[in-house]
Amino acid sequence: MYPLKLDPAFKDYLWGGTRLRDDYGKKCDYDKVAESWELSCHKDGNSVIANGEAAGMTLADYIEKEGKAVLGTNCARFENFPVLIKLIDAKDNLSVQVHPDNDYAMRVEGEYGKTEMWYIVDCDEGATLLYGFKKNITKEEFAERIKNNTLLEVTNAVPVKKGDVFFIKSGTLHAIGKGILIAEIQQNSNTTYRVYDYGRVGADGKTRPLHIEKALDVTNLCPAQPYPVTAPVTENGCTKQLLSKCEYFTVYKVDIEEKAEFCADETSFECILNLEGTAVLNCGDTEITLNKGETAFIPAGCGKYTLTGKCEAILTRID
Repeated sequence: MYPLKLDPAFKDYLWGGTRLRDDYGKKCDYDKVAESWELSCHKDGNSVIANGEAAGMTLADYIEKEGKAVLGTNCARFENFPVLIKLIDAKDNLSVQVHPDNDYAMRVEGEYGKTEMWYIVDCDEGATLLYGFKKNITKEEFAERIKNNTLLEVTNAVPVKKGDVFFIKSGTLHAIGKGILIAEIQQNSNTTYRVYDYGRVGADGKTRPLHIEKALDVTNLCPAQPYPVTAPVTENGCTKQLLSKCEYFTVYKVDIEEKAEFCADETSFECILNLEGTAVLNCGDTEITLNKGETAFIPAGCGKYTLTGKCEAILTRID
């Protein structure tokens, strides 16, 4: 058992750009690299191990081989791997969409629902995203505005800047706006109900499907509640800030100037997504270099590990 460096799966959705390849060194032949699934055991795109004796295995196959103990005791409550971590490059607006909760998603789609959080890694000046409604509306008004293409008149457009955090609970209407680069930590689900898509067409020349009836079933027709901001603390050689905590994931931003110490104990695996700079991860006999945009999975029980170098990273675990 040792820390795993991961190669991501990629998605070439029509709204994507090229920053993940150009600025983050992602090796992908797609013209557009909309998303890199950095930590994923999902059937629609698996991370692949890049180092050590397990190199070439998918993360899902590794966990099946080694057993769920590598996920930690806090993950015992989940039937499947609990999270999916992405980098998202929105060169254009994403569709206005919503995700169902667990009960609805398991009944209708056969997989988890989707609660997620966004960390704004970078954005163009003046960039905005859509986050809930300006005011409470009725289901009838929601349906009528979708039909008449006036939905954006009642949705909440939020200006964003680098470092902003948004917690997107299942049922929250949302959309990433153009010119935004996001780190997304979410439940392990790919169920999305598209409500409005600006009349765009896909590669097949057809308008992309909407999922209006399902969206009417699951959308919370009210303003979204801002997630409370937590002050950063300095400990063990780094500045650490809690970005989000819920039953599915706990996420920190860590800023390291020289060297910091962490611990993947028996309770949870830890995932490091390096956003800026270069860090060398040391744990036991394993050493991994994490460049900008690279990701490592540290199995539960690996114990103490260090990150050396000047970097900014996202640390995810399950509590």
